[in-house]
Amino acid sequence: MDTTEGLVMGIGVFGGAVLIVYILARYTYLIKKAMIEKGITTEASGNKYKYLDLGCIILGLGMGLGVSSVFTTMSLSEDTADLLIWATILLFSGFGLLAAHFVRRKFE
Repeated sequence: MDTTEGLVMGIGVFGGAVLIVYILARYTYLIKKAMIEKGITTEASGNKYKYLDLGCIILGLGMGLGVSSVFTTMSLSEDTADLLIWATILLFSGFGLLAAHFVRRKFE
């Protein structure tokens, strides 16, 4: 009984994620198609730093994971170590987002 419920929940979560991606892709396609039919063009100025935010956040997450590995070597209680690890990861990803903001502002 437990495995059947887990299977149904897994299929439901996966199916829901696929449905959301499909709806977003279809909506974006229809919007772009309507814009092309009306002759409206989009400006490509926003594409210049398209992946800057994502790259800086991932770099910050990697640095946070690296720094948080120090806490695993210390003799701390499990709750304290978990809290410090998650706080470090979130803090460094926030720093990555701030860095992306300042880099984008500098180059624009």
